[in-house]
Amino acid sequence: MSITIKTPEQITILREAGKHHARILNELEKMVVPGVTAIELDAIAEEKVRAIGAEPSFLHYQPDHTYPLYPASLCVSINEEIVHGIPTAEMIVKDGDIVSIDLGLKYKGMFTDSARTVIVGNTSKEKKQLVYDTREALMRGIEAAQVGNTVGDIGYAIESFNNKRYGNVRELSGHGVGLAVHEDPYVPNYGKKGSGAKLKPGMVLAIEPMFNLGASDVVFHDDGYTVSTRDGMVSAHVEHTVLITEQGPEILTEL
Repeated sequence: MSITIKTPEQITILREAGKHHARILNELEKMVVPGVTAIELDAIAEEKVRAIGAEPSFLHYQPDHTYPLYPASLCVSINEEIVHGIPTAEMIVKDGDIVSIDLGLKYKGMFTDSARTVIVGNTSKEKKQLVYDTREALMRGIEAAQVGNTVGDIGYAIESFNNKRYGNVRELSGHGVGLAVHEDPYVPNYGKKGSGAKLKPGMVLAIEPMFNLGASDVVFHDDGYTVSTRDGMVSAHVEHTVLITEQGPEILTEL
């Protein structure tokens, strides 16, 4: 495992990137309304990213040679889709949906990553609670991202908050970020206190809980990217890029 500690110069760029990232997601979130298509959201995201002089880091991303190139700038995952949904014109947002929008940015050579799950129109109390609780779990995970703690402490905080109320996806996780789309360490949404990599100032992590209204089991689609719940129940996904500092965790992807 090779964990990078970002320099003060790199951190300055990441802070700037994170503010841009948050503004773009704020604007995109308002556009997640009934009738909009995922491909429209993708086009808008790419336009906004390029307008600030950045690049969409997911576009043509390839985790390794066994995967096809990711064909879009934005991941759009609706209802039972957990993450990495490839936007198409056939994916039309409907009243009552919950929609995850996940965006990666490359700005002045540095990478940030953030996602939100948007509640569209009138939906059930259970879906709303799932989204609220997944957001709260993210904040609990971030609170645990203190110097001297470990990756396991983050996962423990998220899993403890869940307390078996929801399926907690284990096959996917958060990760280091900053110099690349994905870096070490692996940041699972479960774990034991004190286990895993120790958190040091200058580390940058993408923390991203994924909770399902049903079971935790998932299905990987043939497109190489989309992951859905096996039982067809809805899922929520939220994510921030977080800097580890002596003064406590700093959320880079918020205003």
